[in-house]
Formats: sequence, C-alpha cells, structure tokens
Amino acid sequence: MKKLQKSLLLLLFFAAFAASCGRNESGELVGVMDRPKWKGVSPFGMVYVPSGTLHVGVGDEDLSKQMVARPKSISIQGFFMDETEITNNEYRQFVYWVQDSLAHDKLQHYLEDDGGDFDKALIDWEAEVDWEEDAEELSDLYYQGNERFAGRKELDASKFVYEFEWYDWQRAAHDRNSNRTSHIHKEKVKIYPDTLAWVRDYAYSYNEPMTRNYFWHPAFDDYPVVGVNWRMAKAFCYWRTKLWNMYTSDAINSEDFRLPTESEWEYAARGGREGAPYPWGAYYTRNAKGCLLANFKPGRGNYPEDGGLYTVKADGYYPNDYGLYCMAGNVAEWTETAFFENSYSFMHDLNPDIRYDAKDDDSQTAKRKVIRGGSWKDVAFFLQTGTRSWEYQDTTKCYVGFRCVLTFLGRSMNDF
Repeated sequence: MKKLQKSLLLLLFFAAFAASCGRNESGELVGVMDRPKWKGVSPFGMVYVPSGTLHVGVGDEDLSKQMVARPKSISIQGFFMDETEITNNEYRQFVYWVQDSLAHDKLQHYLEDDGGDFDKALIDWEAEVDWEEDAEELSDLYYQGNERFAGRKELDASKFVYEFEWYDWQRAAHDRNSNRTSHIHKEKVKIYPDTLAWVRDYAYSYNEPMTRNYFWHPAFDDYPVVGVNWRMAKAFCYWRTKLWNMYTSDAINSEDFRLPTESEWEYAARGGREGAPYPWGAYYTRNAKGCLLANFKPGRGNYPEDGGLYTVKADGYYPNDYGLYCMAGNVAEWTETAFFENSYSFMHDLNPDIRYDAKDDDSQTAKRKVIRGGSWKDVAFFLQTGTRSWEYQDTTKCYVGFRCVLTFLGRSMNDF
C-alpha cells in the first residue's frame, strides 16, 4: 500500500514538473513563452527613413499668398519608402496578376475548401493558362466585333477590375457601439493605366505616340507609371500587401503597404536637411556646373534641357541623402492625405494626417487629395519640398504617379 502511495506521489510530482517545464512559468509572471521572434523586415527596393522632427511649411516666399503651408513643427515615425516611383514594369506585374486571375476565373481554376467544395476565393495559381488553346473560353476578355481595331486581337482593358478592402480605423475608434462590418469597405476599381491621359491633358498637342507606347513598350519599363488615379494606387498597395504576405515565410505579418501621408512625403523628400527647399538641399535647381538637378520645365519651357522631354527613368537623377530618387520632378506623387487649405492650423503634431473618404456623389472639393513633388511639365516652384498641390482622387494624369511606404515596427533604427 505504501509502495502504491509512493508511486502515485512520484507520478504526480513528475506530471507537475513536466507541466511547469512546458510552460516554463515556475510560479512567476514571465509572459507567454514561445512567441515568434521579430527581426524586422527589409523590403526589396525600399529605403529606411528614420524617425525625426520636421518643420513643415514653405521653404521660400509664399507666392500664392494663400497660407496653405503655415510653419509647424511635427514628429514622424520611421518608415520604409520605395527608392523610386513605381515603374511601368512594376505596375505591369499587378496588371498581369489581375489578367491571370480573370483567366483562371473563366477556366474555373479553383482550389477546394475544407468542405471539399471549390471556393472562388481560392484561385489555383499552379493551374496553367494557355491563351491559344483556351482562346474560346477566354474570348470574353478580348475586344469583340466593331470594337476591334484593324483586326487586332487585343485584351479589353476595361475588364481588368480589382476588388480591394480597407478598414476605417478612425470611425471604429470614435464609434465604439457600431458593428465591425460597418468599418470594412470593399471597392472595385479598373486598374489598367489610363494611357489616353497623354492626349487628353493637352489641347492641340501631338502626344499619341506616348499613348500607344508608354505603358507597354520595353523602352519605358523603368519609367514611372502614370495614368493612375488615387484609388488605383491604393488598390496596388493592397495587392502588394497580399503578394508580400503570400510569399513571406514569417508567421506574423508586418504593416500593410500604403501611400505615404503628406507629412511623411515631405519629411522623406528633405532627406534630413532642415529647411531644405529642394531634396538636394540647395536653393537652386542647378549644380555648380550649371547642370539641372531634376526633370521639370526649366526656363520658359525648354523641356528637353534637363535630359527628358517627358518623363525619365525613375532613378534618372542623383538620390537625396535618404537614398530616394526623383523626390522632385519627373512625376508628381499621390499621398494618402486629403487636401484642405488650412489643415496645418488644426492637424496634430504627431504623425499628422487628414483623411476623408469621398463618395462618388460628394462635391469635387471633397475629392481633393494631396500630390507632392512636381512633375516633368511643372515649373520649379512645384518641385520645392514645402509646396502643396492637389488633384481629384478620381482623375488620371500623365504626370502623376506614386510610391509606397511601410511603417517600421518597433524602436526606430537610428536609436540603436
């Protein structure tokens, strides 16, 4: 009997010991063990912009006298930013992904869910799409009948529609009694670049060769994509996040790719130079040798003097001190921020950003989004780091592109 009791006590002791070893608690508050290790990320093609303080506002005389950029001291959290504007070839990866997803849908290439049924949300990307052999099933993706030009077999770009989602964190934070589903928004966007913008943006000007060639011709692969409106840029960021998560081996996901806020963009453009009117730090658009430092409209319209009649390659000029190319000129860039003339007077000084989800039936004023940096067709004033400008979120221009950012998680790299 005593031997049996001893055996039971030993068994209970070893069981308790094994349980305590498994949790490694030992009766102490040690937190949850076996958490994933976070070593940070280093996204390809992006550079790190450290946390810091920025004095925003005009870097020179306020020519418009509208006081839309009043001086203000703000602080910015560290983030990664694309070293160049998103190029035609990078955006083409997105277009091809949507194109292939449409083909897979037509061919019913889906994976089975846990119940054994085919789930349209689970595309079988391993399945092969043969555009020649499957031509009949894929015929709806091409122009038909009278829409065909010169008998060419061309894909109908208007069919390239992508659905993306975004979460309204501001509303969720201020409306605690609402249903979570009311904060989740889904939008469908035509994502093929508006190549006709090259013709539409200029009256009595011959730019048809750019319309026909700029997006698809290999000569322009490394040039910044244009003809993309604000929502198309956001859809690209959503897709890029899904692509990143799909191929990232870490169990935990990082922040989503997104458009930069207006303040982040200006902070990055200055490259750590306090009060710098241009990304290169000087007060002039030429260096000591008289060479132009950006792609813009110099003088009274000598477009090719800077080396490019239209856009140039996305890394066509020297980067600023953060390693960012063409933060002035080439193409203006979308930001996440809604444009209000007096926003500097009421925005917060910690990671400031002002957003407004403008609906289709809202006024045109409500649809204004901040663009920064100036473009190849702008005068030098718009190239200044403190100059604010805007475009309507649903418009496409041949001089507006974008680049993505990714918030850095944890203590800023420059503090180590």
